[in-house]
Amino acid sequence: MRRMLSFSDFDWPLLGMVLLLCTISVFEIYSATMHTKYSGFHTKQIFFIAGGIVAMFLFSKIDYHRLLDLVPWFYGAALLALAAVRIFGHKVLGARRWINFGHFQFQPSEWIKLILILAVARYFANLGGRRLTWTDIGKAFFLVGLPMMLVLIQPDMGTALTYTPILIAGLFLGGINLRQSLVLVVCGTALIAGAWTSGKVLKPYQKARLTSFINPDNDPRGSGYQIRQSLIAVGSGGVWGKGVAKGTQTQGDFLPIPHADFIFAAFGEEHGFVGSFLVLLLYFSILMRLIQNAQTAADLPGSLIIMGVVAVLTFQIAVNVGMVIGFMPVTGIPLPLMSYGGSSVLFTFLALGAAMNVRMRRFVN
Repeated sequence: MRRMLSFSDFDWPLLGMVLLLCTISVFEIYSATMHTKYSGFHTKQIFFIAGGIVAMFLFSKIDYHRLLDLVPWFYGAALLALAAVRIFGHKVLGARRWINFGHFQFQPSEWIKLILILAVARYFANLGGRRLTWTDIGKAFFLVGLPMMLVLIQPDMGTALTYTPILIAGLFLGGINLRQSLVLVVCGTALIAGAWTSGKVLKPYQKARLTSFINPDNDPRGSGYQIRQSLIAVGSGGVWGKGVAKGTQTQGDFLPIPHADFIFAAFGEEHGFVGSFLVLLLYFSILMRLIQNAQTAADLPGSLIIMGVVAVLTFQIAVNVGMVIGFMPVTGIPLPLMSYGGSSVLFTFLALGAAMNVRMRRFVN
Protein backbone atom coordinates (compact mmCIF):
# COMPACT_ATOMS: atom_id res chain seq x y z
CA MET A 1 0.00 0.00 0.00
CA ARG A 2 1.39 3.39 -1.04
CA ARG A 3 1.86 5.86 1.78
CA MET A 4 1.29 9.54 0.96
CA LEU A 5 4.03 12.07 1.51
CA SER A 6 3.43 14.10 4.66
CA PHE A 7 5.27 16.81 6.56
CA SER A 8 4.68 14.68 9.66
CA ASP A 9 7.69 12.74 8.35
CA PHE A 10 9.75 15.93 8.37
CA ASP A 11 12.63 15.83 10.85
CA TRP A 12 11.35 18.48 13.24
CA PRO A 13 13.93 17.81 15.99
CA LEU A 14 16.70 18.35 13.44
CA LEU A 15 15.09 21.60 12.32
CA GLY A 16 14.81 22.70 15.95
CA MET A 17 18.53 22.19 16.50
CA VAL A 18 19.33 24.02 13.26
CA LEU A 19 17.16 27.00 14.23
CA LEU A 20 18.78 27.14 17.68
CA LEU A 21 22.18 27.34 15.98
CA CYS A 22 20.88 30.07 13.65
CA THR A 23 19.59 32.05 16.64
CA ILE A 24 23.02 31.86 18.26
CA SER A 25 24.51 33.04 14.97
CA VAL A 26 22.28 36.11 14.73
CA PHE A 27 23.00 37.21 18.31
CA GLU A 28 26.74 36.67 17.89
CA ILE A 29 26.86 38.60 14.60
CA TYR A 30 24.99 41.43 16.33
CA SER A 31 27.41 41.41 19.26
CA ALA A 32 30.55 41.15 17.12
CA THR A 33 29.62 43.93 14.70
CA MET A 34 27.70 46.46 16.81
CA HIS A 35 30.53 49.03 16.82
CA THR A 36 31.98 48.29 13.39
CA LYS A 37 31.24 49.10 9.76
CA TYR A 38 29.44 45.74 9.60
CA SER A 39 26.81 46.87 12.09
CA GLY A 40 23.37 45.69 11.00
CA PHE A 41 24.60 42.53 9.29
CA HIS A 42 22.63 40.47 11.80
CA THR A 43 19.44 41.77 10.16
CA LYS A 44 20.63 40.58 6.77
CA GLN A 45 21.48 37.22 8.33
CA ILE A 46 17.89 36.91 9.55
CA PHE A 47 16.64 37.41 5.98
CA PHE A 48 19.16 34.85 4.70
CA ILE A 49 17.95 32.34 7.29
CA ALA A 50 14.28 33.02 6.51
CA GLY A 51 14.97 32.55 2.79
CA GLY A 52 16.90 29.40 3.56
CA ILE A 53 14.03 27.92 5.57
CA VAL A 54 11.59 28.57 2.73
CA ALA A 55 14.03 27.08 0.21
CA MET A 56 14.54 24.03 2.44
CA PHE A 57 10.81 23.30 2.65
CA LEU A 58 10.33 23.79 -1.10
CA PHE A 59 13.35 21.64 -1.93
CA SER A 60 12.16 18.85 0.35
CA LYS A 61 8.91 18.60 -1.63
CA ILE A 62 10.67 17.67 -4.90
CA ASP A 63 11.28 13.94 -5.15
CA TYR A 64 15.03 13.45 -4.96
CA HIS A 65 14.81 10.78 -7.68
CA ARG A 66 13.63 13.49 -10.09
CA LEU A 67 16.51 15.68 -8.98
CA LEU A 68 18.94 12.85 -9.68
CA ASP A 69 17.49 12.47 -13.17
CA LEU A 70 18.19 16.15 -13.83
CA VAL A 71 21.77 16.04 -12.54
CA PRO A 72 23.41 16.22 -16.02
CA TRP A 73 21.57 19.50 -16.68
CA PHE A 74 22.45 20.87 -13.25
CA TYR A 75 26.08 19.90 -13.73
CA GLY A 76 26.26 21.58 -17.13
CA ALA A 77 24.66 24.74 -15.73
CA ALA A 78 27.19 24.71 -12.88
CA LEU A 79 30.12 24.63 -15.30
CA LEU A 80 28.60 27.48 -17.31
CA ALA A 81 28.13 29.51 -14.11
CA LEU A 82 31.79 29.02 -13.19
CA ALA A 83 32.82 30.07 -16.69
CA ALA A 84 30.61 33.16 -16.35
CA VAL A 85 32.38 34.04 -13.09
CA ARG A 86 35.68 33.90 -14.93
CA ILE A 87 34.40 36.26 -17.64
CA PHE A 88 31.92 38.55 -15.87
CA GLY A 89 32.81 38.01 -12.22
CA HIS A 90 33.14 40.83 -9.72
CA LYS A 91 36.79 41.12 -8.64
CA VAL A 92 37.45 41.62 -4.92
CA LEU A 93 40.96 41.48 -3.39
CA GLY A 94 42.36 39.92 -6.54
CA ALA A 95 39.80 37.11 -6.81
CA ARG A 96 36.78 36.64 -9.07
CA ARG A 97 34.24 34.62 -7.11
CA TRP A 98 30.97 36.51 -7.42
CA ILE A 99 28.59 37.68 -10.13
CA ASN A 100 27.18 41.06 -9.18
CA PHE A 101 23.41 41.46 -9.64
CA GLY A 102 23.20 44.89 -8.04
CA HIS A 103 21.79 44.34 -4.56
CA PHE A 104 22.83 40.69 -4.53
CA GLN A 105 26.11 38.93 -5.26
CA PHE A 106 25.85 35.35 -6.48
CA GLN A 107 28.68 32.93 -5.65
CA PRO A 108 28.22 29.83 -7.85
CA SER A 109 31.03 27.88 -6.17
CA GLU A 110 28.95 27.56 -2.97
CA TRP A 111 25.89 26.18 -4.75
CA ILE A 112 27.92 23.72 -6.79
CA LYS A 113 28.57 21.72 -3.62
CA LEU A 114 24.91 20.69 -3.63
CA ILE A 115 25.05 19.75 -7.32
CA LEU A 116 28.16 17.67 -6.69
CA ILE A 117 26.47 15.88 -3.78
CA LEU A 118 23.64 14.88 -6.14
CA ALA A 119 26.01 14.08 -9.01
CA VAL A 120 28.26 11.84 -6.91
CA ALA A 121 25.23 10.09 -5.38
CA ARG A 122 23.79 9.44 -8.84
CA TYR A 123 27.11 8.21 -10.22
CA PHE A 124 27.84 5.65 -7.50
CA ALA A 125 24.20 4.54 -7.23
CA ASN A 126 24.21 3.78 -10.98
CA LEU A 127 27.22 1.50 -10.49
CA GLY A 128 24.86 -0.80 -8.62
CA GLY A 129 27.17 -1.56 -5.71
CA ARG A 130 29.64 -3.55 -7.85
CA ARG A 131 33.34 -3.56 -7.14
CA LEU A 132 34.95 -0.29 -8.21
CA THR A 133 37.45 -0.37 -11.06
CA TRP A 134 40.16 2.20 -11.68
CA THR A 135 38.05 3.49 -14.55
CA ASP A 136 35.14 4.07 -12.17
CA ILE A 137 37.44 5.90 -9.76
CA GLY A 138 38.94 7.99 -12.56
CA LYS A 139 35.49 9.09 -13.74
CA ALA A 140 34.55 10.08 -10.17
CA PHE A 141 37.71 12.17 -9.89
CA PHE A 142 36.92 13.89 -13.18
CA LEU A 143 33.34 14.54 -12.10
CA VAL A 144 34.48 16.43 -9.00
CA GLY A 145 37.85 17.61 -10.30
CA LEU A 146 36.58 19.66 -13.24
CA PRO A 147 34.53 22.19 -11.24
CA MET A 148 37.20 22.07 -8.54
CA MET A 149 39.84 23.28 -10.99
CA LEU A 150 37.54 26.06 -12.23
CA VAL A 151 37.11 27.26 -8.64
CA LEU A 152 40.84 27.02 -7.90
CA ILE A 153 41.69 29.43 -10.73
CA GLN A 154 39.31 32.12 -9.36
CA PRO A 155 41.30 31.68 -6.99
CA ASP A 156 39.22 30.23 -4.15
CA MET A 157 41.16 27.39 -2.57
CA GLY A 158 38.93 27.24 0.51
CA THR A 159 35.70 26.50 -1.36
CA ALA A 160 37.48 24.15 -3.77
CA LEU A 161 38.69 22.08 -0.82
CA THR A 162 35.09 21.58 0.36
CA TYR A 163 34.43 19.51 -2.78
CA THR A 164 36.98 16.90 -1.64
CA PRO A 165 34.91 15.32 1.18
CA ILE A 166 32.04 14.77 -1.28
CA LEU A 167 34.34 12.66 -3.46
CA ILE A 168 35.84 10.83 -0.49
CA ALA A 169 32.40 9.99 0.93
CA GLY A 170 31.25 8.74 -2.47
CA LEU A 171 34.32 6.53 -2.91
CA PHE A 172 34.04 5.13 0.61
CA LEU A 173 30.33 4.34 0.36
CA GLY A 174 30.72 3.26 -3.26
CA GLY A 175 32.97 0.38 -2.23
CA ILE A 176 36.60 1.42 -2.75
CA ASN A 177 38.96 -1.21 -1.35
CA LEU A 178 42.01 -0.79 0.89
CA ARG A 179 44.56 -1.30 -1.88
CA GLN A 180 42.97 1.33 -4.09
CA SER A 181 42.75 3.71 -1.13
CA LEU A 182 46.47 3.34 -0.37
CA VAL A 183 47.42 3.95 -4.00
CA LEU A 184 45.30 7.12 -4.07
CA VAL A 185 46.84 8.36 -0.81
CA VAL A 186 50.37 7.87 -2.16
CA CYS A 187 49.53 9.52 -5.49
CA GLY A 188 47.73 12.37 -3.74
CA THR A 189 50.69 12.99 -1.45
CA ALA A 190 53.05 13.06 -4.44
CA LEU A 191 50.80 15.51 -6.31
CA ILE A 192 50.53 17.83 -3.31
CA ALA A 193 54.29 17.78 -2.86
CA GLY A 194 54.78 18.51 -6.55
CA ALA A 195 52.26 21.35 -6.50
CA TRP A 196 53.95 22.84 -3.44
CA THR A 197 57.44 22.83 -4.91
CA SER A 198 56.55 23.79 -8.48
CA GLY A 199 55.63 27.39 -7.65
CA LYS A 200 53.01 27.41 -10.41
CA VAL A 201 49.98 26.01 -8.60
CA LEU A 202 50.01 27.88 -5.29
CA LYS A 203 50.75 31.58 -5.04
CA PRO A 204 53.21 32.78 -2.36
CA TYR A 205 50.43 34.31 -0.21
CA GLN A 206 48.51 31.02 -0.33
CA LYS A 207 51.58 29.11 0.87
CA ALA A 208 52.05 31.64 3.65
CA ARG A 209 48.44 31.18 4.79
CA LEU A 210 48.81 27.39 4.73
CA THR A 211 51.94 27.40 6.89
CA SER A 212 51.45 30.42 9.16
CA PHE A 213 49.34 28.44 11.66
CA ILE A 214 52.36 26.29 12.56
CA ASN A 215 54.23 29.27 14.01
CA PRO A 216 52.23 32.50 13.66
CA ASP A 217 54.84 34.41 15.69
CA ASN A 218 57.23 34.24 12.75
CA ASP A 219 55.17 36.92 11.02
CA PRO A 220 52.88 38.38 13.72
CA ARG A 221 51.77 41.37 11.64
CA GLY A 222 51.52 39.56 8.34
CA SER A 223 50.50 35.98 7.57
CA GLY A 224 50.36 35.06 11.27
CA TYR A 225 48.20 38.00 12.36
CA GLN A 226 44.81 36.34 11.99
CA ILE A 227 45.81 33.17 13.85
CA ARG A 228 47.44 35.11 16.69
CA GLN A 229 44.40 37.34 17.24
CA SER A 230 42.09 34.35 17.09
CA LEU A 231 44.14 32.44 19.67
CA ILE A 232 44.22 35.48 21.96
CA ALA A 233 40.43 35.85 21.67
CA VAL A 234 39.71 32.19 22.38
CA GLY A 235 42.21 32.03 25.24
CA SER A 236 40.99 35.21 26.89
CA GLY A 237 37.45 33.81 27.02
CA GLY A 238 38.46 31.38 29.76
CA VAL A 239 35.86 28.99 31.10
CA TRP A 240 32.75 31.18 31.13
CA GLY A 241 33.67 33.98 28.72
CA LYS A 242 33.71 37.74 29.10
CA GLY A 243 30.04 38.23 28.35
CA VAL A 244 28.02 39.52 25.41
CA ALA A 245 29.66 42.51 23.67
CA LYS A 246 32.48 42.52 26.22
CA GLY A 247 35.19 40.80 24.19
CA THR A 248 38.28 43.01 24.01
CA GLN A 249 39.65 41.32 20.89
CA THR A 250 36.29 41.32 19.14
CA GLN A 251 34.99 44.71 20.23
CA GLY A 252 38.45 46.26 19.91
CA ASP A 253 38.50 45.33 16.22
CA PHE A 254 41.62 43.18 16.59
CA LEU A 255 39.90 39.95 15.55
CA PRO A 256 39.60 39.86 11.73
CA ILE A 257 36.16 39.27 10.19
CA PRO A 258 34.54 38.35 13.53
CA HIS A 259 31.10 37.88 11.93
CA ALA A 260 32.22 35.44 9.24
CA ASP A 261 35.39 33.32 9.14
CA PHE A 262 36.29 33.92 12.80
CA ILE A 263 32.83 33.98 14.36
CA PHE A 264 33.69 30.96 16.52
CA ALA A 265 36.64 32.87 17.99
CA ALA A 266 34.36 35.82 18.76
CA PHE A 267 31.82 33.46 20.36
CA GLY A 268 34.56 31.73 22.36
CA GLU A 269 35.81 35.05 23.74
CA GLU A 270 32.34 36.09 24.86
CA HIS A 271 31.03 32.73 26.08
CA GLY A 272 34.17 30.83 26.98
CA PHE A 273 34.91 27.12 26.95
CA VAL A 274 31.45 26.17 28.21
CA GLY A 275 29.60 28.08 25.48
CA SER A 276 31.96 26.80 22.77
CA PHE A 277 31.54 23.22 23.99
CA LEU A 278 27.74 23.49 23.89
CA VAL A 279 27.84 24.82 20.31
CA LEU A 280 30.11 21.95 19.25
CA LEU A 281 27.76 19.53 21.01
CA LEU A 282 24.89 21.03 19.01
CA TYR A 283 26.82 20.48 15.78
CA PHE A 284 27.56 16.90 16.82
CA SER A 285 23.87 16.27 17.51
CA ILE A 286 22.91 17.64 14.08
CA LEU A 287 25.45 15.43 12.32
CA MET A 288 24.38 12.33 14.27
CA ARG A 289 20.75 13.03 13.39
CA LEU A 290 21.67 13.27 9.72
CA ILE A 291 23.60 9.99 9.87
CA GLN A 292 20.57 8.34 11.47
CA ASN A 293 18.45 9.59 8.59
CA ALA A 294 20.98 8.15 6.11
CA GLN A 295 20.70 4.75 7.81
CA THR A 296 16.90 4.75 7.42
CA ALA A 297 16.87 5.96 3.79
CA ALA A 298 14.75 3.94 1.39
CA ASP A 299 17.57 3.31 -1.10
CA LEU A 300 21.28 3.74 -1.81
CA PRO A 301 20.95 7.08 -3.67
CA GLY A 302 19.17 8.55 -0.65
CA SER A 303 21.86 7.36 1.75
CA LEU A 304 24.58 8.74 -0.55
CA ILE A 305 22.89 12.15 -0.69
CA ILE A 306 22.64 12.50 3.08
CA MET A 307 26.17 11.25 3.68
CA GLY A 308 27.43 13.73 1.10
CA VAL A 309 25.78 16.48 3.14
CA VAL A 310 27.32 15.08 6.33
CA ALA A 311 30.77 14.96 4.72
CA VAL A 312 30.67 18.60 3.62
CA LEU A 313 29.32 19.92 6.92
CA THR A 314 31.79 17.87 8.97
CA PHE A 315 34.69 19.11 6.85
CA GLN A 316 33.64 22.75 7.13
CA ILE A 317 33.10 22.55 10.89
CA ALA A 318 36.43 20.77 11.48
CA VAL A 319 38.45 23.12 9.28
CA ASN A 320 36.85 26.33 10.59
CA VAL A 321 37.11 25.40 14.27
CA GLY A 322 40.60 24.00 13.71
CA MET A 323 41.60 27.27 12.06
CA VAL A 324 40.26 29.31 14.97
CA ILE A 325 42.28 27.36 17.56
CA GLY A 326 45.46 27.22 15.46
CA PHE A 327 45.27 23.57 14.36
CA MET A 328 44.43 24.33 10.72
CA PRO A 329 45.56 26.92 8.16
CA VAL A 330 43.43 29.96 7.36
CA THR A 331 41.40 28.96 4.30
CA GLY A 332 38.31 31.17 4.47
CA ILE A 333 35.90 28.27 4.92
CA PRO A 334 32.76 29.47 6.77
CA LEU A 335 31.29 27.79 9.83
CA PRO A 336 27.92 26.34 8.69
CA LEU A 337 24.87 28.25 9.96
CA MET A 338 27.06 30.43 12.19
CA SER A 339 29.14 32.52 9.78
CA TYR A 340 27.53 35.47 8.03
CA GLY A 341 26.86 35.05 4.32
CA GLY A 342 23.88 34.52 2.06
CA SER A 343 25.42 31.92 -0.27
CA SER A 344 26.73 29.81 2.60
CA VAL A 345 23.48 29.96 4.59
CA LEU A 346 21.28 29.18 1.60
CA PHE A 347 23.51 26.28 0.50
CA THR A 348 23.39 24.76 3.98
CA PHE A 349 19.61 24.97 4.15
CA LEU A 350 19.25 23.49 0.67
CA ALA A 351 21.60 20.67 1.67
CA LEU A 352 19.46 20.06 4.76
CA GLY A 353 16.42 20.20 2.50
CA ALA A 354 17.95 17.41 0.41
CA ALA A 355 18.42 15.36 3.58
CA MET A 356 14.82 16.06 4.64
CA ASN A 357 13.74 15.09 1.13
CA VAL A 358 15.24 11.64 1.56
CA ARG A 359 13.86 11.21 5.08
CA MET A 360 10.30 12.12 4.07
CA ARG A 361 10.31 9.43 1.39
CA ARG A 362 11.69 6.56 3.42
CA PHE A 363 8.19 5.02 3.68
CA VAL A 364 6.92 6.11 0.24
CA ASN A 365 7.06 3.40 -2.38
